[in-house]
Amino acid sequence: MLLAAPGRAHAFELSGGVSLGGILVGTDPRLAVSPHVRMSWRMKDSILLAVDEMCSILPSTNELGIGVYNHTSVAVGYASQQGNFSLGPSLSLYTMPACGVTLCGRVAGVAPGARAQADVYFVGPLGVSVSAAVDWVGGRSLVLPGGMAAMVVAGPVLRWGAK
Repeated sequence: MLLAAPGRAHAFELSGGVSLGGILVGTDPRLAVSPHVRMSWRMKDSILLAVDEMCSILPSTNELGIGVYNHTSVAVGYASQQGNFSLGPSLSLYTMPACGVTLCGRVAGVAPGARAQADVYFVGPLGVSVSAAVDWVGGRSLVLPGGMAAMVVAGPVLRWGAK
């Protein structure tokens, strides 16, 4: 129903990028490569509705293999030609190797949470994207206890859209 809502001709926007950084999983810091994509619609003037997808890939460093932390969110926010800001609920699916104080193994699960994102465009469609997410990682694991998980990712962003 939201897709059928009337809007301006340039209301649809697609942006994407790749971030490189680190994730602390248990007691081990890990490298993470995080491609992300966003589809957004300007509803009225500066009101923004967005769907975000980010998949953090943790390269293999031991016999437990690679890790994946996939984060999907729906957000409402503010948009302008120079950038946008949004906030909304999220859901993460993950499977990754982790080490606790005494034991190493794979952890996997589903985590509800919230996500905020700011995109600032400096030169035409090129800009910087910063996002922060907080997830509730529940359940029982022999490797790590449940609790809050936080992630901050920053990287370049390239915006495509109809003019």
